[in-house]
Amino acid sequence: MMNFITALIPIMALIIMGFMLRRSKFLPEQTWPGMEKLTYFVLFPALLIKTLGEQSLDGAPWPAMLIVIVGTIMTSAVLLIVLRKKLSSSNATFTSIFQGGVRFNTYIAFAIAQSLYGAAGLAMSSVAAGFMIVLVNLWCISAFVIWGNASFEGLRQVIKEIAGNPLIIACAIGWCLSLSGIGLPFVVGDILEIIGRAALPFGLLAVGAALKLEGIKGHVGPIVLASLMQFGLKPLLAAAFIAFSGLTGVAAAVLIIAFMTPTAPSAYILARQLGGDTETMASIITVQTLLAFLMMPVLGALLL
Repeated sequence: MMNFITALIPIMALIIMGFMLRRSKFLPEQTWPGMEKLTYFVLFPALLIKTLGEQSLDGAPWPAMLIVIVGTIMTSAVLLIVLRKKLSSSNATFTSIFQGGVRFNTYIAFAIAQSLYGAAGLAMSSVAAGFMIVLVNLWCISAFVIWGNASFEGLRQVIKEIAGNPLIIACAIGWCLSLSGIGLPFVVGDILEIIGRAALPFGLLAVGAALKLEGIKGHVGPIVLASLMQFGLKPLLAAAFIAFSGLTGVAAAVLIIAFMTPTAPSAYILARQLGGDTETMASIITVQTLLAFLMMPVLGALLL
């Protein structure tokens, strides 16, 4: 547990720094939406392309990883949909509960995996993220199409939303470079590495800046429901599928870490774009991010 807590301390420090910098108005208010957009559309895609493009699946237990990822995400998503009417009377609020129970915080997952397992942890996390990001975004965008307040003009717009997601595009580019054997040309790899280094610190600062403590009180129900899935059922499902698949080592550890993280700050962006309940989404992100620093060491001690 102490190793896990030690790994979380610098992550917590960056998140608190982001929170304090925004509240102190040290930087102009428009800085933070810009930082969030820069991280989501440029920095983190660069990190994904760099790590996936140089990653070889030779020797990696990717079939077992895929079983765990697909099994955990699909079971969680289907269960939430089956219980939809009991979870919330509002369709828009349900989309926030859904994202709060299905998404994972890639920034925190990568930072912890790298802190605990070094370059091997980051590389294996990238392989996992390459599968998870695509599947999670497919589920979440589909949920907005069905239950969100925004109107979608046919299948073409839905496909456009999915195909235009910067993280899905980055994963597709990275996988193509890796599986084709092309890899990254020397100069391109160096450029992407420099850009990608900023992704985790900028992403964590943006997470802290997005915390909104004042809105928590009015959204306790959805927060509890989403958090029970995120810190309760989902890690247990992941552990069960890992045992079923026989996956071990760093590959198993990074999946456990990913499935015990809080939901992603990008959930708020998607809720704002696709007709979700943004206030509830912001409250879920805030509480889960804070709760993670209590729950993740305990879950790590039990499951890793």
